[in-house]
Amino acid sequence: MTDEMRTSTRDLGELQDRVRAWLTGRIAGPVTVSELSRPSGNGMSSETLFFTANSQRCVARMAPAAEAVPVFPAYDLRAQFEIMRLARDRAGIPAPRALWFEPDPGPLGTPFFVMEREDGEVPPDVMPYTMGGWLAEAAPGDRRRLQEATVAIVAALHDAPFAESELAVLGVRGLRAHVDEQRAYYAWAHAERPIPLLERAFDWLEAHWPADPGPDVLSWGDARIGNVMYRDFTPVAVLDWEMAAAGPRELDLGWMIFLHRFFQDIAVVFELPGLPDFMRREDVCRTYRELTGHEPRDMDFYETYAALRHGIIMARVWQRRIHFGEQPRPDDPDDLVMHRAALEELITG
Repeated sequence: MTDEMRTSTRDLGELQDRVRAWLTGRIAGPVTVSELSRPSGNGMSSETLFFTANSQRCVARMAPAAEAVPVFPAYDLRAQFEIMRLARDRAGIPAPRALWFEPDPGPLGTPFFVMEREDGEVPPDVMPYTMGGWLAEAAPGDRRRLQEATVAIVAALHDAPFAESELAVLGVRGLRAHVDEQRAYYAWAHAERPIPLLERAFDWLEAHWPADPGPDVLSWGDARIGNVMYRDFTPVAVLDWEMAAAGPRELDLGWMIFLHRFFQDIAVVFELPGLPDFMRREDVCRTYRELTGHEPRDMDFYETYAALRHGIIMARVWQRRIHFGEQPRPDDPDDLVMHRAALEELITG
């Protein structure tokens, strides 16, 4: 993995001028906008911009330009904006305070929203937090405290009593709809070059379908520590809600557990110890059970589903890297799945 992945084709200087023009009238008095910057280490789907408007520290989220090979076929920024507000106001989740949503693509070339920027540390994706840095170097007790606090976020979100009308903004409801949506996403993302391993994984899901997925809850969708900002190992901002849906509780649990395995496996490839005692299934599920009273079920299914979903996404990201000349196209399309060996292991037992 390289230190940089190109995720945008937009010019920051031009965007700064357009943000200043857009904010005029929304902030009282003269408007000053700092130079814009992009995050490093995390974030490969939506485009993220950091700036300060007068004294307000802001983060803007916008869909990527079409020529940047978007990861997803559509970006429902209004839904993200509303779900962040719901999670914060109704479930007590420390989602960033949502400031403005702009549905008109005119000002910046695409709809976008702006949220308040928090300060803290995020476990990085590049280079992975399992390979060094503040979390890897932390005391085991501090890592356990971070792990349990992160599971508690998911538990609080799932237990929050949202009304049906509040969840109407979500486009996906239920496990069957969720998997069908992923099939459609796979077909869009990899229409030019199918990936046999991912198609076999879809077949595996159908053969191992849960007998009773249980009631739907609000699913964060991208529940992982790389989408949380921490201070003193305590969550202060829960980020990236673009994959939110209504579905079984285990969707988030399987994703959280598998995504750590993904980064742990990278560390092992580089002959590093990583964090083998972190985010283990038995520990995550025990904490969740103690907080909610719900016993996670069918976790083999949900971890395999997480690996499949992540495979679709990462293969699309790799196509973006190929497009920008950052890596060659592999001869075997299954090699577009970074965690090929892990997914093969999951579907073969």
